[in-house]
Amino acid sequence: MRKSEVLAEESVQCLNKALHRLKDIWEEIGIPEDQRLQRTDVVRQHIKGLLDMMIAEEESLRERLLKSIAVCRKELDTLCRELVLPPFESEDDPTILQLEKDLRTRVEVLLKQKRERKSELKSLKERDQDLCDILCTPLYFIDDDTVPTLEELDHFRRHLMSLAEEKDRRRAEFVNTKKQIILCMEELDRIPDTSFERDVVCEDEESFCLSTENIAALQVLLLQLEEQRAQNESVCIQLRSRITDLWTRLQIPTDEQEAFSVHMTGSKAKTRRKLQAEVERLEELKRENMHHVIEAIRSELVSLWDKCFYSTEQRRAFAPFHDDDCTEDLLRLHDEEIMRMKDHFEVHKELFEGVQKWQESWKLFLEFEKKARDPNRFANRGGNLLKEEKQRAKLQKTLPKLEEELKVRILAWEQEQFQEFMVNGQKFMDYVSEQWQMLHIEKEREKQERLQKKNRLIEEEMHFGSTPKTPTKRKVLLAQTPGKVRKLNGTSISSTSSNSTTRSVFGGTLCHSPSRPPPSGGTIAARTPNRMMKPPRMGPLERIKENVSQLNGTTLSARTFKSFKI
Repeated sequence: MRKSEVLAEESVQCLNKALHRLKDIWEEIGIPEDQRLQRTDVVRQHIKGLLDMMIAEEESLRERLLKSIAVCRKELDTLCRELVLPPFESEDDPTILQLEKDLRTRVEVLLKQKRERKSELKSLKERDQDLCDILCTPLYFIDDDTVPTLEELDHFRRHLMSLAEEKDRRRAEFVNTKKQIILCMEELDRIPDTSFERDVVCEDEESFCLSTENIAALQVLLLQLEEQRAQNESVCIQLRSRITDLWTRLQIPTDEQEAFSVHMTGSKAKTRRKLQAEVERLEELKRENMHHVIEAIRSELVSLWDKCFYSTEQRRAFAPFHDDDCTEDLLRLHDEEIMRMKDHFEVHKELFEGVQKWQESWKLFLEFEKKARDPNRFANRGGNLLKEEKQRAKLQKTLPKLEEELKVRILAWEQEQFQEFMVNGQKFMDYVSEQWQMLHIEKEREKQERLQKKNRLIEEEMHFGSTPKTPTKRKVLLAQTPGKVRKLNGTSISSTSSNSTTRSVFGGTLCHSPSRPPPSGGTIAARTPNRMMKPPRMGPLERIKENVSQLNGTTLSARTFKSFKI
């Protein structure tokens, strides 16, 4: 049994007990029956009224709860639709009081969510307004009359994040472009002359509208300024080049050039004006010194011709080079030729440099070839001979490779340009072949000269006798008398022979004609006994004499050798 039922029974018992007590009191007093009925009816009416009042109050509470439930259900349904939430489902068979409480609590929760979403939407829209004002973009559309869903709020937040990133990107681009624009204007000595330029350069960076149009206009302005600066730099480079050429042609003193060197860098408008003034001054000096200027240009032209390997015919084709009438027209023609040759050299620079490298290698190779044919090269000390041989062998390998590489490059160039690449008036490979042929002809000529010289020497030795090859310094200790005879290797040699004078086989054999007296008046100097000189190298004729003498067992006289020669 529930407590409420126990309390109800106790209430009934209390009422019955009270009525019995009233009945006892009335009997004790002696109240008549009719008065007892009246009094009992009054008690009944009083209790009944009190209970009716209590019942009415409870019924009123029930009605209020039912009404609250209805209102909460309605409001809850509306909130669920606005917040895009599933409808509320109560627990199984709840009481009126529990249902009202659950509904009311749920309504409060949804109302709080609604307020939070509205508040966040308001904040996001304020941020969107600020970003759109800076970026000059349209506002993000979202209905203010409805409660935004969670997906809509998330999409809105991501949209604002992208706008913030775009703002940062444009801000950085604007700041960087602004710095470049200011630098360009400073170099050009230019001040902002339009409202847009003043907004960019003079106004605060935060107040500048970062619209796509403004960013594009910034890039256009920067491009224009950079083009002007590039043109200015190009003009300054041309002016400096012109100044340098004129300094060289007019032979301007070094101290005067150094005094002006401060203006030889940079490309500001002020620098350009200084350069222009210097060019005008030098041009005036050039007109006053026309003859010297033309001579200087001709020297420069000859240098360019040499670099481009121009032949004599190609050089003669420029007739003004030989004109002595120094006029403005002549100077102009020389300037045009100089520019044409410079352009020609730049176009073919790689090929000319390759040909120049080949010529330098060829020149070095010819030097090594000349040294290789020099008999005195063996007297070189310090390892230079070995180094030269290594370099010579290296050049013998690299020269053909370089020639083949140039051949391929020149062939490709000729196919591209539809013309022949000329070096000194002839095709390069013909020029190379000619150089190799000239080298072979020179070697053959030297070889023939050596053979002819050797043949002449043999003929002279056969006719006049061989010349002893003695050391350059000989120490004479004692001169022998004509009557003395010395013996060497078992062969008797007479120093007083009237027909011939013969040295030992160690010193070579020297035969004199009968008509020529022996050298030193017939006296032979004696050598140091304890030191024997190295015998000189014998020639072919001397070896023949020695062989014949060994066969005969005696020393040949001049007459015997003469008959042998015949």
